[in-house]
Amino acid sequence: MRRNGATAAPDWPGLFAQLAQTTRDPRLARFYQAGTVSADTPLEQAPLLALDVETTGLDCQRDSIVSLGLVPFDLRRIRCREASYWVVKPLCELSSQSVTFHHITHSDVREAPRLSNVLDELLTIMAGKIMVVHYRTIERGFLDQAVRHLLGDQLQFPVIDTMQLEARLHPRHRRAGWLRQLLGRQRPVSIRLADSRLRYGLPLYQAHHALTDALATAELLQAQVARHYSPTTAVGDLWN
Repeated sequence: MRRNGATAAPDWPGLFAQLAQTTRDPRLARFYQAGTVSADTPLEQAPLLALDVETTGLDCQRDSIVSLGLVPFDLRRIRCREASYWVVKPLCELSSQSVTFHHITHSDVREAPRLSNVLDELLTIMAGKIMVVHYRTIERGFLDQAVRHLLGDQLQFPVIDTMQLEARLHPRHRRAGWLRQLLGRQRPVSIRLADSRLRYGLPLYQAHHALTDALATAELLQAQVARHYSPTTAVGDLWN
């Protein structure tokens, strides 16, 4: 299911092969050498890994990652025992607003490792997987910026964005006519993670915890596929 006029996703297997040859860092080389599945792989056969990061703000150029959660899963099962979670010391100071948002405090990060200390393990877990996120700009943008800072090289990977899938199903501007919108009868449907989950009858979880949000994202994709797609849908129809 591709949107008309949508920008085609890269040839991810080909891009990974190219990046494996050009990167100078051995950790990134191993990540890219693991490759990724082809675009015609059915979703039921794709190795999926839900990812969430919490940050000090929303600007990946100025803000930093403070926690990461990873949950491996497929369309029928979530492997919670294999989940990973880290709190890491950010490169910039925590703000009162970010602490209120994700509840990670100065004392939590004081003795936490730097992202550089967990990067090898992080890339090893991510290798060969299709990342599943809710709003790819955050996860892919912050991880790419962090790797550029630490290794002087880019980090690229395909993602299935559950927020984007909801946006396809619930466009913000419907053909209901200007009068209905003027009278306030046509309101945009929220595609935030918690609101999206409620439409599928999924339970509410504590928001803005990287591990919980990764789990929530995995469950949301399972529900989206069950209701709107098929296990045999090609992964290339959903990834970016």
